[in-house]
Amino acid sequence: MASYLQVENISKSYGTKVLFDNISFNINEGDKIALIAPNGTGKTSLLSILAGKDSSDRGGEVKFLKDITISFLEQESCFPADESIYEVVQKARRDKNKKSYNKRAADTAEVPEWEEEYRINEILYRLKLENTSNKICELSGGEIKRVAIAAMLITEPDFLIMDEPTNHLDLETIEYLEEMLSRTRCTLLMVTHDRYFLDRICNQILELWEGNLYQYNGNYSYFLEKRDERINNFKAETDRARNLLRTELDWMRRMPCARGTKAKYRIDAFYDLKERASQRISEKNIDINVKVSRLGKKIINCEHVGYVWENPTSSKSGSESYNANWVGIDDFTYKFAPGEKIGIVGKNGVGKSTFLNLLTGDLQPTSGEIERGETVVFGYYRQSGIEFNPNDTVIDAVQKIAETVTLSDGKNVPVTTFLNYFLFPPPTHRIKIEKLSGGEKRRLYLLTVLMKNPNVLILDEPTNDLDILTLNVLEEYLKDFPGSLIIVSHDRFFLDKLADHLFIFEGNGIIKDFVGSYSGYRQYMKDKEAERRAKERELAEKQAKQSGQGKASGNGRQEAGAPKKRKLSYKEQRELEQLEKELETLNEEKAALEEALSSGTLSAEELTASSTRIGEVITLLDEKEMRWLELSDI
Repeated sequence: MASYLQVENISKSYGTKVLFDNISFNINEGDKIALIAPNGTGKTSLLSILAGKDSSDRGGEVKFLKDITISFLEQESCFPADESIYEVVQKARRDKNKKSYNKRAADTAEVPEWEEEYRINEILYRLKLENTSNKICELSGGEIKRVAIAAMLITEPDFLIMDEPTNHLDLETIEYLEEMLSRTRCTLLMVTHDRYFLDRICNQILELWEGNLYQYNGNYSYFLEKRDERINNFKAETDRARNLLRTELDWMRRMPCARGTKAKYRIDAFYDLKERASQRISEKNIDINVKVSRLGKKIINCEHVGYVWENPTSSKSGSESYNANWVGIDDFTYKFAPGEKIGIVGKNGVGKSTFLNLLTGDLQPTSGEIERGETVVFGYYRQSGIEFNPNDTVIDAVQKIAETVTLSDGKNVPVTTFLNYFLFPPPTHRIKIEKLSGGEKRRLYLLTVLMKNPNVLILDEPTNDLDILTLNVLEEYLKDFPGSLIIVSHDRFFLDKLADHLFIFEGNGIIKDFVGSYSGYRQYMKDKEAERRAKERELAEKQAKQSGQGKASGNGRQEAGAPKKRKLSYKEQRELEQLEKELETLNEEKAALEEALSSGTLSAEELTASSTRIGEVITLLDEKEMRWLELSDI
């Protein structure tokens, strides 16, 4: 495999904070790598250096293979506000064509205009960006993210660098992107908190930890296992060094006046040993240890609740006309129970955040009634976050809410102590909020929500911008949370681990209750789709037989107005029978591959092979189903 990227001795610091120092690594053609690190330790800075958006502090080199195309998907994309969706993607495509043309021989033909238009519309359709004339200024955050992904994919890059590609995407779009990236042969380096996405795509992990870089040849499950081994081995070696240091220290202290005669190599070894024994691994995790206010039996009672927004702009969902009424909730009745954990899923723009605002009283329903229990204390973690004053310091932001926090044992502690629990040690308390990373701001926001001791937690996309290690701790806390929990999330792993049942938002105000996990729901939907296809095939067969019987009746006369059909040839009949067998086999193989890819037990080689194969199977199914329909209609 060709070496696509060589990174040698790059470093980055901000003031006295060292993010990474003289790190080096190599990425080969076909590698699909995830970069994992705690928030604020340099993930985005490293990607920015690789993408040429930033530079290393003290020299170092970043060398890409000559003539490969590179695309960089940033966390927040910035496009001209007055350009349309189509214009943005077309511009990205033409910039790519121009660069490619300049690198090729002068007589190379350009891509025909009809072919360019077809490719653009195909990608926009797959990403559900069908109103291609909509301006960027009219779009939601999720729609802008999809435009950025379309602009990235249309360039057909050899090397993709992606920073949190799943943020603000709905679950269907995440699954499409996951399927596409698992099938493509492009080389990939990405930062993501979505563990299913990471596990099903990546075959290598790079861990940035305390300024050093560690490489693991496997998926996320393999990384967790080997990371624990690395830390345990480090601790064991450090313990051995400390035990040996006691002996060597005793030797160094004996006969001090004769020290000049001691063996120089042993003295040098002593100082090396001393340095090794002083090393530590500081495993820093947030400590969520807050009191939950007492919660009565009455939580939230919804009776025939409806919410209609008259004359919304098209930015509300990207599909309604300007003058149409937007129906967010239609005749919803439900009595929330103490301690239940509900996941909420649905496409962007169908009313999930509106629903949460209705529950908390930030919005009033246009019909029906919502009653809230007297003991309810909401903790509402909004997708948009809190509007921190950028000039405030960390300590200023929390002291505006309270001076003390009540812990789970009933003890009151000052907010300066509570900040330590969320990985904001005293030196960070006077740092201005504008200097924090995106993940650090979200962690601080989470702290401000929990310090109010809520007993009903409403979390709207809580996983965006939080690192995986923080998510693991948050999940463990929420799993044992004694209050009620309502979660809107596009993180399938997060939902599977926490939700007892799901509210499925289908659009036009329809909300359905599904008892089970998100993975269970997706399998249910796949089974329904397979059943629908089977019924379509059965109907087509029945119609074909009836058509044949119709020809036989009437003494061979064609009925007036009926299309003239011919009988299948012997070869075509055999092909049809063979197609039916192949379709059954391919559907079984697809189901088995999906189950294997979801299991998290595959090795890196098996994961790559299975990901490649499922893409081939899906393509074959599409081709063979189309041919089956052609033959069935004859």
